[in-house]
Amino acid sequence: MHHPNIWKPFTILKDAPDPLRIEEGEGIWLTLEDGRRIIDCISSWWVTLHGHSQPEIGEAIYRQSQKLEHVIFANYSHRPAEELAERLTARLPGDLSRVFYSDNGSTAVEVALKTAWQYWKNIEKPRTRFIAFEGAYHGDTIGAMSVSSRSVFSEVFSELLFDVDFVPYPDTWLGDTTAEEREERVLNQLAEMLDSEPETYAGVIIEPLVQGTAGMRMCTPRFLKSLERLVRERDNLLIYDEVMTGFGRTGDWFASTRSGTEPDIICLSKGITGGFLPLSVTVCSSRIYDAFNSSDPMHTLWHGHSYTANPLGCAAALASFKLLEQDENAFLKLEEIHLREVAKLAETVEIERPRVTGTVAAFTLPVSGEGGYLNQVADRIKAVCTDYGLLLRPLGNEVYLMPPFCITEEELSDVYRQLAKLLTDLNMK
Repeated sequence: MHHPNIWKPFTILKDAPDPLRIEEGEGIWLTLEDGRRIIDCISSWWVTLHGHSQPEIGEAIYRQSQKLEHVIFANYSHRPAEELAERLTARLPGDLSRVFYSDNGSTAVEVALKTAWQYWKNIEKPRTRFIAFEGAYHGDTIGAMSVSSRSVFSEVFSELLFDVDFVPYPDTWLGDTTAEEREERVLNQLAEMLDSEPETYAGVIIEPLVQGTAGMRMCTPRFLKSLERLVRERDNLLIYDEVMTGFGRTGDWFASTRSGTEPDIICLSKGITGGFLPLSVTVCSSRIYDAFNSSDPMHTLWHGHSYTANPLGCAAALASFKLLEQDENAFLKLEEIHLREVAKLAETVEIERPRVTGTVAAFTLPVSGEGGYLNQVADRIKAVCTDYGLLLRPLGNEVYLMPPFCITEEELSDVYRQLAKLLTDLNMK
């Protein structure tokens, strides 16, 4: 039954089925109100890295709550925020050294865009546009929507959005032999844009290695290296939206480290606290920070949040960091299992464009009519997935798995077996 006081996110209200109430979670498991247990195959909107009710993170939050739950972060500071900034920048590539705290992924992107825009103003070389990628989804604030591909998420707000130039995202998949050719076309297009209007663009923003909401579309590290080189040669700014790809999701700590690239600005959120509390960061290079380090009020980044650098969130993030460091090989172990199981699934069920990066696996279901986010096969799968012991949330006809890192090889293999049964049964109806 729908609660009379709750407005659900990303939900077509009139047609929405009654939500299932979750009573508790432990590890990969969620327990429904009726006692059934299901495996969280998507890390609950991509945030739960180590599993539900992870005791070390819960204990860290409790301990911090006994010392300091929150304090204004403008004129004051605290150890959890300082330690997290130190630990984080030590893991990030190159000169990503200045951490700006906020509270969600959309805002982390908003801060990145404002920072890039104002950077050029502060050095008296104002720029007026951004370049983004087709299929991009960077969040739901006005700036984040503007650099996202135009879609059902942003269409009603189209008059509010600022103009952005989009180029194709050179997505690829297992067995694809044409990726390099598509990458070259995109790079040539980007070079032409930046060369013909060198003082127009404030930056290029991309979801590195995996475009999430677009359907877990994946690009190669080779493309990111070429993109970085192209942007560097033209003295522009490269922004990575690693809100989803950060903290082990792509098989390394970050997509930037997996690809051996270094953006000028990086946005991180989702898994940063292991799924326990809202927190995000936007990290920039010292080159960018120095343009704001001025006594001139007009050079200040006038941005902030009431819960900036919340000590409880920082404590959760530090505890999650420790867990990640205990078994960094877990990132790539999951990739190996995904690759094997996706190949087996393709022998049982008709799927297209299978793809794997790190802990993320995805494939396209062939459907009649138009695919995409609103394809109704997603609703059919969501309606029955709990009967197979799974929590799934397909992106239209794009099905993906992104389980917590604590899932075992046997458990993940069982997920694939149940998924095969589910898809087979759906095709029979």
